[in-house]
Amino acid sequence: MLNFNTEQNMDYLTELNEEQRIVFMKALARLANADGKLDEDEKAFVRETAKIYGIPESRLEEILCQGSDDEVVEAVKIINNRRAALELIKEMCVLAHADDELSDSETLLIGRVGRAMGVELEKIEQISKWVIDRLVWLEEGKIIFEEV
Repeated sequence: MLNFNTEQNMDYLTELNEEQRIVFMKALARLANADGKLDEDEKAFVRETAKIYGIPESRLEEILCQGSDDEVVEAVKIINNRRAALELIKEMCVLAHADDELSDSETLLIGRVGRAMGVELEKIEQISKWVIDRLVWLEEGKIIFEEV
């Protein structure tokens, strides 16, 4: 299974209700499906993350069978917690970079989701750069500590 290296900082989730957590997960699932197919590794990622985020198993199918980008962009507007919005952007950036290929559709969706939650484009770019820098730093660590 792929290691998506997500950050599971749970503090902000305590302030989200179940519907907001579902929408959070729908945005991640939609991003995982940006290439038009949700493979088994991506489904496993969504399932595991949903479990960590306290999403009932009965709602997993709802998350995995998400609609269009437009529907997800509209749905994330209920996330009115700034920290949760920033964390969603971060998690989306981490997920988008998991395969070392950031597509135009992924970039566009991240930007649209962020803007729908009131996150400025400059902040989205700042988060994306931080994620990239962190991934580079982790890869350098593997080389330094001969984990390659």
